[in-house]
Amino acid sequence: MARPPPLQELPPGYTPPARAASPQILAGSLKAPLWLRAYFQGLLFSLGCGIQRHCGKVLFLGLLAFGALALGLRVAIIETDLEQLWVEVGSRVSQELQYTKEKLGDEAAYTSQMLIQTPRREGENVLTPEALGLHLQAALTASKVQVSLYGKSWDLNKICYKSGIPLIENGMIERMIEKLFPCVILTPLDCFWEGAKLQGGSAYLPGRPDIQWTNLDPEQLLEELGPFASLEGFRELLDKAQVGQAYVGRPCLHPDDLHCPPSAPNHHGKQAPNVAQELSGGCHGFSHKFMHWQEELLLGGISRDPRGQLLRAEALQSTFLLMSPRQLYEHFRGDYQTHDIGWSEERAGTVLQAWQRRFVQLAQEALPQNSSQQIHAFSSTTLDDILHAFSEVSAARVAGGYLLMLAYACVTMLRWDCAQSQGAVGLAGVLLVALAVASGLGLCALLGIAFNAATTQVLPFLALGIGVDDIFLLAHAFTEAPPGTPLQERTGECLQRTGTSVALTSINHMVAFFMAALVPIPALRAFSLQAAIVVGCNFAAVMLVFPAVLSLDLHRRHCQRLDVLCCFSRPCSARVIQILPRELGDGTGPVGIAHLTATVQAFARCETSSQHVVTILPPRARLVPPPSDPLGSELFSPGGSTRDLLGQEEGTRQKATCSSLPCARWSLAHFARYQFAPWLLQAHSKAMVLVLFGALLGLSLYGATLVQDGLALTDVVPRGTKEHAFLSAQLRYFSLYEVALVTQGGFDYAHSQRALFDLHQRFSSLKAVLPPPATQAPRTWLHYYRNWLQGIQAAFDQDWASGRISHHSCRNGSEDGALAYKLLIQTGDAQEPLDFSQVGSGAGRVGMQGGPLGLVGPDLQPSLPLQLTTRKLVDKEGLIPPELFYVGLTMWVSSDPLGLAASQANFYPPPPEWLHDKYDTTGENLRIPAAQPLEFAQFPFLLHGLQKTADFVEAIEGARAACAEAGRAGVRAYPSGSPFLFWEQYLGLRRYFLLAICILLVCTFLVCALLLLNPWTAGLIVLVLAMMTVELFGIMGFLGIKLSAIPVVILVASVGIGVEFTVHVALGFLTTQGSRNLRAACALERTFAPVTDGAVSTLLGLLMLAGSNFDFIIRYFFVVLTVLTLLGLLHGLVLLPVLLSILGPPPEVVQMYKESPEVLSPPAPQEGGLRWGLSPTLPQSFARVTTSVTVALHPPPLPGAYIHPASDEPPWSPVATPAASAPSSLSSRGPCPATG
Repeated sequence: MARPPPLQELPPGYTPPARAASPQILAGSLKAPLWLRAYFQGLLFSLGCGIQRHCGKVLFLGLLAFGALALGLRVAIIETDLEQLWVEVGSRVSQELQYTKEKLGDEAAYTSQMLIQTPRREGENVLTPEALGLHLQAALTASKVQVSLYGKSWDLNKICYKSGIPLIENGMIERMIEKLFPCVILTPLDCFWEGAKLQGGSAYLPGRPDIQWTNLDPEQLLEELGPFASLEGFRELLDKAQVGQAYVGRPCLHPDDLHCPPSAPNHHGKQAPNVAQELSGGCHGFSHKFMHWQEELLLGGISRDPRGQLLRAEALQSTFLLMSPRQLYEHFRGDYQTHDIGWSEERAGTVLQAWQRRFVQLAQEALPQNSSQQIHAFSSTTLDDILHAFSEVSAARVAGGYLLMLAYACVTMLRWDCAQSQGAVGLAGVLLVALAVASGLGLCALLGIAFNAATTQVLPFLALGIGVDDIFLLAHAFTEAPPGTPLQERTGECLQRTGTSVALTSINHMVAFFMAALVPIPALRAFSLQAAIVVGCNFAAVMLVFPAVLSLDLHRRHCQRLDVLCCFSRPCSARVIQILPRELGDGTGPVGIAHLTATVQAFARCETSSQHVVTILPPRARLVPPPSDPLGSELFSPGGSTRDLLGQEEGTRQKATCSSLPCARWSLAHFARYQFAPWLLQAHSKAMVLVLFGALLGLSLYGATLVQDGLALTDVVPRGTKEHAFLSAQLRYFSLYEVALVTQGGFDYAHSQRALFDLHQRFSSLKAVLPPPATQAPRTWLHYYRNWLQGIQAAFDQDWASGRISHHSCRNGSEDGALAYKLLIQTGDAQEPLDFSQVGSGAGRVGMQGGPLGLVGPDLQPSLPLQLTTRKLVDKEGLIPPELFYVGLTMWVSSDPLGLAASQANFYPPPPEWLHDKYDTTGENLRIPAAQPLEFAQFPFLLHGLQKTADFVEAIEGARAACAEAGRAGVRAYPSGSPFLFWEQYLGLRRYFLLAICILLVCTFLVCALLLLNPWTAGLIVLVLAMMTVELFGIMGFLGIKLSAIPVVILVASVGIGVEFTVHVALGFLTTQGSRNLRAACALERTFAPVTDGAVSTLLGLLMLAGSNFDFIIRYFFVVLTVLTLLGLLHGLVLLPVLLSILGPPPEVVQMYKESPEVLSPPAPQEGGLRWGLSPTLPQSFARVTTSVTVALHPPPLPGAYIHPASDEPPWSPVATPAASAPSSLSSRGPCPATG
């Protein structure tokens, strides 16, 4: 067994040899990196040899394992919930959202379906009766939608959201109200009588036509029903809600309509209304007090005169509110209409979705194509459908992308010579990467990582492009095995030379994607983790399974079978001409420093036992004049890695001499050696490269200042669709967002009223908050509650002054007066709820067994008037007495349903129900249960004018500051709504981005320094990667691509992807001997082809993204990743070689040669013959072997072996030569030493 050479003679590419080898004479410093790299490459060599020996088993087990993991895709879950996709993990927003769901559940109170009308001619006024008439036509068509499901018919009146239906004791009135109570529809048509046509309810009374909102006059109806029923409470309810005549008292949009009621103001004059005047200040639903629709909700593109009067508008909007699935389920649970259909919440959701889809379809088709107006319809289901379509896997695009990659891999690896052709290897490699991607995604599904649109639309193509890069690298290296490599060590040699590069790129890819997972957006975090896992599976497939494919293909080449069609055999070559060496002698050739150049297209190898060069010529080859070598003979000087350079060229040169076509002699390696590297490494070229890249960096720094934050929904929806048209119109005309200021538990609401009022005032003063009209009170539950108390207090004072309420009875007072009477005697004490301490001298507090208040006993003195007249429900400061706060809250919630619904308070825990009857003066009716301390309540607000992300950020910061100020006053509160869910991420997005980039660059430096064992080279790689990231960021600014979580992930991942283009060149430079220019040229020649093929394969993988229906995919993934790939190619093959040739680290080893006593100047080369040249950089104290040649005929060589004897003549042996016993200065692993 051969003894390992001492360290001073150890070549960097040394691995424990499988056969005896003569040590090379190397001089180098005692470096641990050489030991470590030799050890690591030795492991890779052993791994490759082991895979080659058991290639069939490895391939079978690998395919079996990857196939089993791919089955995990059957349990994959695609997440389309926006909240689950975009709310930051662990952020205060997610905690607040979780708190809201714990108190109120997962669903919103209602869902919105919207119609927006815009003129087809830009800027045209829509405040005309004709335009409103078209809007009525579309809205009426949409309101009449019916769907049939589960054997039932479902219309708008059954599923719409109805706000604050009152509880009435009169059964007839209650049934009529239930049928007539209107849906909540926010529409400009409510300013006119025609708004009643959208309400589909009807009721029947004997002797009257069907009662509908188009003919209902509530005041007249109550007058007619008054003699037959006691409707005083209902009358007061309508009066407080300011219902009046409802719709019949409003002007008719078209007074010529036969159904226009006589009570309409313009019925008799038949004059068309002034639409702008009627819509000025907004419209009202059937209740003027609680249902006020502000202008901003109804009109868009508003223009006013200098006095502020409404003149014109460019858009109209109507909004239909529907119940949530849970509300619809609860509403019909136990109803006779649903008892036989298996009614459930899921079926309720199906009904709503079917109705919404039909609503959008009919509304969009309501107006003819030649109409002057156009209708844009949208519903919450439409958004869900978009997200589902966005998340679906396009089988056609995936298949097209992979077929294109298969074709490219096969074509680029096919050769005319079947011994060099690898078309089948290319096909197998792409299919293996496809299986690895599927197995990685299956593993993600098994780990419970939910899929999303980025996973399904982008990751299959991105992973394909990244994975195939390493396939090309290994395939190139496998065909460029050093001469003399034994057949059984070819795979080990391939992994030994390329395994470090593959490991570096894959590890950096995984680290980059793991660092991208620092962005706390669930959708992007899942995408990053999935990408890292897929890259890991690709790495395993390339390092373990693909070498088995190469080994099987080597067997095919050994058996001289055709590529792809491996069942057919054909001789790859008929005969070869072998040029055998002859001992140096006097007169046989020049003695001294000589160099054999590529004037003969041949295989060359150095014998281990003598100083001879053996060159094997292809059949029918001819000696040709040498091509011009722009780098001179420096490339073949002892400082160069001649073994690898000759090894790389042998296949290309053999093919070139056998083909008569000039284009057949061209290859990427040939271009890099003879055209690109000589030009690039000239002094003026280097200066130009540095100037150009410096200018690009400067422009990118300026472009970085142009990058804005944001991601609009219009960027996600496909352009040219009706959904995109709606969202564009909504963003332009109706940029309104419903938000709420939520107050939590943990503080006493009763004693914190002033702080709550201050919080509301502070929040209302924000720039983005839409102020209410000057004539309208704030729409918050605390204001409604206080105003209601003030109202019943005023009624009590009036009843007391008129004598209808006395100290011993409230039966004759009004409903509100009686409510105040009952509330004034409450103590708020659960044990003694009523206070009679001032009624008589012998009386005290009455507990749960106290007697009636309306009757005065013999021992009770009528001193109660003192309490009734001195105690107030709201004090002079506008605050509610704390002892009455929760008792009064129960009374208000039960007695004022319209006010409660308008306030959108959403109390939790909900106050108990209590039914008021002023004629019931028993103790049970007088004891009003107090509401439990509140843990959740909210103030509603509207935000407007939010067009840019900066506007959202300003509004969010103002809202957070207001809540923080309230927190210092003891009130726990937080803002809630879509702006806070989806835009708050921008408050810290750039911070997360910079943090992830910095950590990743440090990790990349450590990984490269650890595997390359050269911090100098790792620093240059990180410098280039940082430049790429800055330039990509700047180009995004010039392209108008906004910064959101998605570009941040790509920018972070760009560091890992950029390693693919840089580390191969850096490693080639590091493992080559010679001057910096020479090493840079050698690195380019080795890596130009695989890096370029890898870039092209990545672009082909990304090409399928360009065919996406979603502009979002094209702009934010295809464009950005394509720019990244081009930047990586330029930096890896242009900038980095220049930097290495100027700032690159010194060589790790220097090859030493034995001194020659005599060095003769070589003669000038003879035209048409072999050229002998003197290396200008070679010291004259070193000598290189030279010889004359003899020609013999031999059969074709087997792949992996470069000398084969013919069957009819004895093989030539170096032992037979006189120089056989001469000491060797060359390794048995190749003709010339190299460090790689």
